[in-house]
Amino acid sequence: MLIDAHIHLDQYKENDIPALLEEAEHVIAVSMNLQSCEKTLMLSKAYTKVKAAFGFHPEQALPSKVEEDALFDWIHQHAHEMVAIGEVGLPYYLRQEKAIDERPYEALLERFIVLAKELNKPIVLHAVYEDAAIACNLLEKHHVTKAHFHWFKGDEEVIERMIHNGYFISVTPDCTYEREIQQLIKKYPIELMMVETDGPWPFEGPFDNKRTSPWMMDHSIEVIASIKGLTTQEAAHILTRNTTTFYNL
Repeated sequence: MLIDAHIHLDQYKENDIPALLEEAEHVIAVSMNLQSCEKTLMLSKAYTKVKAAFGFHPEQALPSKVEEDALFDWIHQHAHEMVAIGEVGLPYYLRQEKAIDERPYEALLERFIVLAKELNKPIVLHAVYEDAAIACNLLEKHHVTKAHFHWFKGDEEVIERMIHNGYFISVTPDCTYEREIQQLIKKYPIELMMVETDGPWPFEGPFDNKRTSPWMMDHSIEVIASIKGLTTQEAAHILTRNTTTFYNL
């Protein structure tokens, strides 16, 4: 019974959620926008295993100023009902599709970082490759250390920087077939690692055409244990302890 450190539970069919939750000890349910935050909060009240995180996913058009302020006001009102700010970050994949001005996204991320510090909550980050360095700059600027980079990918320099700062990463089921993620597992200390599904995002390899759910993390644990020279039980214990401590579960 592992903890899924990052899942979009609000995007599943409601009838599927009870069976899905039977596969995990807890899930950290992240949010996409205000409507998503509201649904995630509802799910956390309906199921004790669900721990809510509130934020705005960066791979979409920015909210208007009115929408942004409404979201921040709502998060302030419900801060006692969340375990983290998230998912927030920078639009790496959106930027591959079209030319966008990233500066407003950076400003929004900085506002979330300031909020996380104000509320004394961890922050869940979508920041990969060169965007990870920008996120690190902002975290360091505001002296925020409790940061979780989900499904992280990046170069040697930013990896070393993140390890030095004590930032956590989480590993998805693609570690079973993606050499890039296996190399990251080799470099990153297991003491700064969690596992996640990012469901309902689909995976390939052994998970092709299967609905993403927490059982897939068992396969991730096997890969991590093998790379780190541990038993699956030892790896599972460390990763679960990391997540429990980080999110104060």
